[in-house]
Amino acid sequence: MRVALVHDWLTGMRGGEKVLEAIAGIYPQADIFTLVHVKGSVSPLIESRRIRPSFIQRLPAAGRLYRHYLPLFPIAIEQFDLRDYDLVVSISHCAAKAVIRAPGARHVCYCLTPMRYAWDQFDEYFGAARTGRAGEAVYRPIMSGLARWDAATAGRADAFVAISRYVAARIARYYARRADVVYPPVDTGFFCPDGGDAGASALVVSALVPYKRIDLAIDACARAGVPLRIVGDGPELARLKRLAGPDVTFSGWISSDDIREAYRRAGVVLLPGVEDFGIVPLEAQACGRPVVAIAEGGALETVVDGTTGALVPGRSPDAWAAAIRNTLDARLPAGPIRQHALEFGRERFVREIEAEVDRVLASA
Repeated sequence: MRVALVHDWLTGMRGGEKVLEAIAGIYPQADIFTLVHVKGSVSPLIESRRIRPSFIQRLPAAGRLYRHYLPLFPIAIEQFDLRDYDLVVSISHCAAKAVIRAPGARHVCYCLTPMRYAWDQFDEYFGAARTGRAGEAVYRPIMSGLARWDAATAGRADAFVAISRYVAARIARYYARRADVVYPPVDTGFFCPDGGDAGASALVVSALVPYKRIDLAIDACARAGVPLRIVGDGPELARLKRLAGPDVTFSGWISSDDIREAYRRAGVVLLPGVEDFGIVPLEAQACGRPVVAIAEGGALETVVDGTTGALVPGRSPDAWAAAIRNTLDARLPAGPIRQHALEFGRERFVREIEAEVDRVLASA
């Protein structure tokens, strides 16, 4: 059986790429199709595979400006030639789920989320406050068209598997499709405590994009009098630096070893934005560190209020500051925090995703 794995883009080892890595481990001979591949940006396992990028790879500065080519994504994803593949597994948060499989082949979509900016988060990405009135006027019809295409192509997958109950509800709302839930894998062997002491500091590990609400973390930590370290990069970097005071450190993207060390030394890890699942809270918990997260989205499925951290209703900076201080003062024991994270390990993911694929193949 020939297997194709389809991913939106390969430009760094974030949550979606870690899912791809785990699925690639299940299918060692699978080829990988993606819109854009920045060589060396993902794990050695992924880099060792035959990676086939789309024509967008050849456009100017595609590795850095690929988001600017968003209107071309539907054309690019539909041009992939998958005639020789019996099974397609797409890992999709944008266009990958719309790939066209061969007649008789089966397609399982592991859906990270229906694309946010085309559906319910247009204003956070392309609203007048971000792009000006002229920019909003240009982007609105583009995103409306993209949403229509996204819904119209939902039937190309034989089955959807969602990363959380929250995403399963979004799939039902926007695609009118049912989805089973298989939580993404957490490398609990790599992310583990070292017995060292944590400081009275806060940590954010995130792409710096609008919906992540890193500005809320900066404001809350300033009110709480807690130093904040931000690991990550993205288009919001310049704006966030203007908001930040002297107790905020920007580290950019760092190695996995350094991220693990950052988790271990943090007093608390923050998740201020609504996530579809959120791998960072579980990596932090695997290291025995508590998490303060928004009481919405995937965090409701990954953070146990009062045991592994705190869930904060709403976005009041004062409420967030109080939750950060209270969590630091509580000194929650690392053992129960890590034990909770172990429920999301890679072995469970592999077992459950294989079962989903087998079910779809059997239904053929």
